[in-house]
Amino acid sequence: MRTWPSPPVPVLGTAGPPVRVHDTSTGSTVLTEPQGPARLYVCGITPYDATHLGHAATYVAFDLLNRAWRNAGHDVVYVQNVTDVDDPLLERAARDGVDWTALAERETELFRQDMTALRVLPPDHYVGVVEAIPLVVGQIERLVAAGATYRVDEDLYYSVAADETFGDVSSMLREEMLHLFPERGGDPDRPGKRDPLDALLWRAERPGEPAWDSPFGRGRPGWHIECSAIAMAHLGAGFDVQGGGSDLIFPHHEMSAAHTQAVGPGCAFARTYVHTGMVGYQGEKMSKSRGNLVFVSALRDAGVDPMAIRLTLLQHHYREDWEYRSQTLAEAAAQLGRWREALACGPVVGVAAYVAEVLAALADDLDAPRAVAAVQEWADATLTAPDSAPEADPAAEPPMRDVLDAALGLAL
Repeated sequence: MRTWPSPPVPVLGTAGPPVRVHDTSTGSTVLTEPQGPARLYVCGITPYDATHLGHAATYVAFDLLNRAWRNAGHDVVYVQNVTDVDDPLLERAARDGVDWTALAERETELFRQDMTALRVLPPDHYVGVVEAIPLVVGQIERLVAAGATYRVDEDLYYSVAADETFGDVSSMLREEMLHLFPERGGDPDRPGKRDPLDALLWRAERPGEPAWDSPFGRGRPGWHIECSAIAMAHLGAGFDVQGGGSDLIFPHHEMSAAHTQAVGPGCAFARTYVHTGMVGYQGEKMSKSRGNLVFVSALRDAGVDPMAIRLTLLQHHYREDWEYRSQTLAEAAAQLGRWREALACGPVVGVAAYVAEVLAALADDLDAPRAVAAVQEWADATLTAPDSAPEADPAAEPPMRDVLDAALGLAL
């Protein structure tokens, strides 16, 4: 699948610190220690409505990780999927009387445009589920060979008993899993299942639904096996970070890990699991089902500076749940105006200490608010410096404009 163009990113003359992130599976902040290129997998969109601010907050957060790793001297291999065949997509296409493939491509293209505008670095591998069907079939075949599957009618299910570490990603009690499972696409009450938490691997063909040939009969994949197959094909087991919104912790990331680990016991799916908070609006989590969405494309169409959108997101720590207010965009635009004014002043004050703080903040669990505060301190110092202050030596320090871009993704 075609990705979006990569923006030019300045190379800083100073290296950032090693990167630490909060690991959901351990509940602690851990040091990332890539062996070779840093390997990152972030779950992508289901393209039937794209891109609201909740989506944007997630992809900007992992863009910060991508940039922090690069500034620390690592190459990065980044993989993101697109769930371009799924029940919500098919339901929306049927409701609107459009072809589901056309709907998926239209919304995926809009997502590409939004990511380009927000200066999110593109994945190295941008993979749609439809094009990955052979990978999914191969992964399911390995699960079948491992004795981790069974049939309910014509559908194929994964048995959670096949992975003795099941539950380690979320650390949830079984009662909590059973509560969340039906809310997040599971079918715990289906007759014939061995365990209510067992997950659908391959859905047999239904009338009017897309289907593909496979050794299990014609049908289409379940949700969780898709990411398992794509991640293994492009990153291999034990990759550095599995990322996504906190609503994916269970069942999606738990099941994706289990689907992989049941094939190769003792081989972890990912080394670290990193999750973003939820963005609310009008008192509730921003979601398609509630209809309280604020779309990036609509804001752009209204003339909002994409950098103001990005700065609005950066003003919240990625793990924080927060409420969007429309006035925050105006506040962010005003703050950017002050930064642009400071940049226009030239090298009035030394930037080395501010640069070090920005890089240290982002290496410390992607602490964007702390980094933004450091930039604001630099801007205030620049704009209030007396005329008699000695000019800084720009040859000895990276320009603040480059730091804003390379570290925070803000092109000013």
